[in-house]
Amino acid sequence: MNTLPLTPLTFIIVCPLVFLAGFVDSIAGGGGIISLPAYLFAGLPVHNALATNKLSSFCGSTIATGRYLKNKCYEKVFILPTVIAALIGSATGARLALIAQDEILKKILLVILPIVAMVVIFRSKRQKIKPRHFTLKIQLIIAIIASLFIGMYDGFYGPGTGTFLMLVFTSILGFDERKAAGNTKCINWASNAAALATFITGDKVLWILGSVAALCSIAGNYCGSGLVIKDGGKYVRPVIVTVLVLLFVKVLSGK
Repeated sequence: MNTLPLTPLTFIIVCPLVFLAGFVDSIAGGGGIISLPAYLFAGLPVHNALATNKLSSFCGSTIATGRYLKNKCYEKVFILPTVIAALIGSATGARLALIAQDEILKKILLVILPIVAMVVIFRSKRQKIKPRHFTLKIQLIIAIIASLFIGMYDGFYGPGTGTFLMLVFTSILGFDERKAAGNTKCINWASNAAALATFITGDKVLWILGSVAALCSIAGNYCGSGLVIKDGGKYVRPVIVTVLVLLFVKVLSGK
């Protein structure tokens, strides 16, 4: 079991930010842009931050996926093949993250994080829905390939995965938003599960911190989903930008 020492300050930094991430995610998505930096702010090595963040993400996605399945907000024929593809892709991505050196991961993070943040911040509130002009077979092939590669990204890094999947299902495959969200959550749940399992085998998950953070994430999602906020994106953007600026200052200062 990982024995990285934790202090009260670690929880003081991580828990409010993970709560905020859950709150933001329930309003406009993109919570991972906040939750992963939360662990890095607290001084965790990148591998431990990625792994522990996956624990809280998995808990949140499990609850969300269950709600979508219960309400039948999904296209059934797409579930099994895309989930299998996501499992394979995410496990591969997480394995690559485990073998990468911490400093290399940190440099990759500094490049990828702002790009993903811009996609999350500036995407349309409602995705453009295109008519279904593909056959079912072609749709399945596109969905499987997207699940494989986006799942690999999720295992290796993570933030923005739901946004990328939603873009595929709405803008390319022509799903309505309810079913696109349901299929996206199922795929995201699978990729979270595979990545978490891989990080567990690599002994990178900080269980006490991750368990407490998972409760904060669930609470944040619960509070956020209970509010009706007009144009939630305008509240999300300044929060994400502030977190990114603070993270860059911390990483570049080497403190």
